[in-house]
Amino acid sequence: MESEFLEFILAIVIIIVAAKLGGFISTRFNQPSVLGELLAGLILGPTVLDMLHNWTLFFHHAETLEELLALMAELGVILLMLLAGLELHLPDLLNAGKVSALSGVLGVLVPLGLGFGAAVLFDASSQEALFLGLTLAATSVSISAQTLMELKVLRSRVGLALLGAAVFDDILVILVLSISFVLVGDSGGGLSGVLLTVVNMILYIAAASAIGFWVLPWLAQRINRLPISRGTLAFVLVVCLLFSYAAEIIGGMAAITGAFLAGLFLGRTPIREEIEEGISAIAYAFFVPIFFVDIGLQVNLRAISGNAWWFAAVFTVIAIISKIGGSGLGARITGFTNKEAFQLGIGMVSRGEVGLIVASFALTAGLISQENFSIAVFMVIMATLVTPPMLRAAFANQSQ
Repeated sequence: MESEFLEFILAIVIIIVAAKLGGFISTRFNQPSVLGELLAGLILGPTVLDMLHNWTLFFHHAETLEELLALMAELGVILLMLLAGLELHLPDLLNAGKVSALSGVLGVLVPLGLGFGAAVLFDASSQEALFLGLTLAATSVSISAQTLMELKVLRSRVGLALLGAAVFDDILVILVLSISFVLVGDSGGGLSGVLLTVVNMILYIAAASAIGFWVLPWLAQRINRLPISRGTLAFVLVVCLLFSYAAEIIGGMAAITGAFLAGLFLGRTPIREEIEEGISAIAYAFFVPIFFVDIGLQVNLRAISGNAWWFAAVFTVIAIISKIGGSGLGARITGFTNKEAFQLGIGMVSRGEVGLIVASFALTAGLISQENFSIAVFMVIMATLVTPPMLRAAFANQSQ
């Protein structure tokens, strides 16, 4: 146990140093720091160095380390989405409801349809094509939110609509994933299983909103007055983790949705700036770099070979175009300019951890092959890598 703990410490040191160094180099080239952190993960991972498996002088318990780092990464993305929620004003987000809804829905349906068609053309079964399409439909705005925060445009019209659309996207993808699993999986459940999934989502959102509006602001102010060391920060962390836990257990949604909602409601309190300062220190110094690097540690792009590269390339291009076209079309229909619609569409391109979760779920359930899983992972990584520089270019001369 002592040896495993020491290896864990060393791995954390290497990851944080590599992430910060990558982020620094990225900013020197006028790119968001997140891009450098993601590339650092790819270099340390199986694609290039395979740190955990090849550096046998330092690491002898790769499987245990992978599990521990994955858990730390999950905490990182939860804190990142908490910060994204804290950055927003709830009334502004509600005002973006119409464009968010349409952009989120079209941002799921268009990639799902195009991804399904492309997979079938490359000889995937209908079942595999369905879940590959769902991998395209998933959006992870944690990376887009980080980039928009760096550019100081998260509170812009596009930023608000983007985060709202991601909430709709997440709910719809999880709903379709649940329905698909009920229909093609071994668990069965039929119509009753589908209805139960919808009811659980509605119950969670209603309960979370009620607590967020009437309980959290009152409780936060009272805890802030208590003579407890960092009591407010501890309270915020507990609330965030409970909202995240309940999102999956009760609502059947991704934990990051619960973290985002927690930040959104805590942002209504008078102590929002104090909360944001404390969470930022914890997140950006420790957990968030681990999250970005861990994306690279989980995948091996060298697993794709031969003709599969053609499918991987086509699948990735469709992933990018379908999100920009689908979500952008939703924004354009609801009154956004062409430029704003394009910006919003780019912000929805990143798949990040959500795309990986969908692909891993399908692989574990035996619904897609190992090769198609590798192709899906390649798409996730590439879509995630191209999003920050595309966003920076789209928002050029617009940061405030």
